[in-house]
Amino acid sequence: MFLASNSIPSPEIVWWALVPVIVFAVSGLLLLTVSSLLKKESSWLAPTITLTAGIFVLFSSFPMWNKIQNDGSFAFLNDSVGVDGSTIFLTGLIAIALISTSIIARPYVHREGIPASEFYVLLLLSAAGGVVMAGANDLIVLFLGIEILSIAVYVLVALHLRKIESQEGAIKYFLLGAFSSAFLLYGIALTYGAVGTTNLIGIRNYLATTVLVEDGMLMISFALILVGLGFKVAAFPFHAWTPDAYQGAPTPVVIWMAAGVKVAGFAAIIRIFPLTFASYVDDWQIPVAVLSGLTVVFGSVVAVVQTNVKRMLAYSSIAHAGFILIGVQSSSIDGTAAVLFYLGVYTFLASGSFAIATVVGGEGDSNHNLDAYKGLAKRNPALAALFTILLLGQAGIPFTGGFIAKLGVISSAVDTKFYFLAGVAMVSAAVAAYIYLRIIMTMYSEIGESEIEEIYVPKGVWIVTSLSSAVVMVIGFIPGPFVEITKDALPILVGS
Repeated sequence: MFLASNSIPSPEIVWWALVPVIVFAVSGLLLLTVSSLLKKESSWLAPTITLTAGIFVLFSSFPMWNKIQNDGSFAFLNDSVGVDGSTIFLTGLIAIALISTSIIARPYVHREGIPASEFYVLLLLSAAGGVVMAGANDLIVLFLGIEILSIAVYVLVALHLRKIESQEGAIKYFLLGAFSSAFLLYGIALTYGAVGTTNLIGIRNYLATTVLVEDGMLMISFALILVGLGFKVAAFPFHAWTPDAYQGAPTPVVIWMAAGVKVAGFAAIIRIFPLTFASYVDDWQIPVAVLSGLTVVFGSVVAVVQTNVKRMLAYSSIAHAGFILIGVQSSSIDGTAAVLFYLGVYTFLASGSFAIATVVGGEGDSNHNLDAYKGLAKRNPALAALFTILLLGQAGIPFTGGFIAKLGVISSAVDTKFYFLAGVAMVSAAVAAYIYLRIIMTMYSEIGESEIEEIYVPKGVWIVTSLSSAVVMVIGFIPGPFVEITKDALPILVGS
């Protein structure tokens, strides 16, 4: 990670770099316009447009990745937007989360009577905000991306109008989200007051070359920004919205929240703390380390006492956020690469796990108690086998991608001599393993012949769960190529 300068990019490269935001935003507006003109809503129009946009953005990332690796990173729009390896990598993960959500959502919205057009329009606009966050070189641009992403998700959580839990979760999410946005905005304002600019490159240059006699304002800004972004990634103690929002939201929305929103949130964190505030690492490293340790312990311990699988996975998501924060606090090349690796693996783990929850939840999306998974191995052996792989991956069992991901962030804590934090993480991982083994044991428990019920599994669920499980296993057995990709994707602050 370093600060570099580059020549002004050509207009063609700039337009190519804007493709993800343009495609997601224009697709959302196009879908909104077309659906409003149709007398009868088509069941295939909204998912087709969304899926096409996601696939196009994903594949458009490959030539841009090659361009970055060969010619270097660049910035444009007065250095407010940067394009580097992390931007392309995280944009690809956001596209994968969008594709998974759109595939799973098609049969779900039809079954639950949720308006398809509104669902997919909000999903596309939220993805556009996430892409803005992944490439933000300015705190104001970053804040705009967060708001675009968040406001759409608030509404998505509340879309299941027949579930009171959906509205309850959305209200909690919205109210706490408004508070977190205020904290973040105040943090940005104090950073501007201390440094005189909101541009990340300008902030880093100023802090690297200037000794602040009075740095109290800057220290407060660190705390406020950490609170605001800690809410987005569901870090303790800013997690209060997570269990209720995950339980009440339509399950495909939970895929997007657990994968896409978390990726965007950590994209913002690694651009601000390890990069922009690198010269003040001694001031924010210990608070982030404490936050990560508390998050890992809380998420793992509280998940153990849950009986609702969606709440179990919600607290599990909190624990995963803590593991990722361990990589962030290291503020090193290996630590940041471990963060990107973990985000990549968790995108597939979350997509596959919650895809299975959409099936088991049944009509009304309310049958998520642990008993609903009893005897799943007899009712649908293939689905139970795929879920087992995904749960073992979340537990960090060897020969899965989850094991390599957790090993990477814990190693980064050891490298920075945070041995106690590494020990806490390993113990918490052992505690969290009980959660997943508990679900697995329930799936493979014996049931009577009269209790065996047929489970209808849509083709989309098979596609997402099969691909997710395959990726988790392949990365577990052959992690080298993916590790190299994440090392090439290290974020760089670059100015024109």
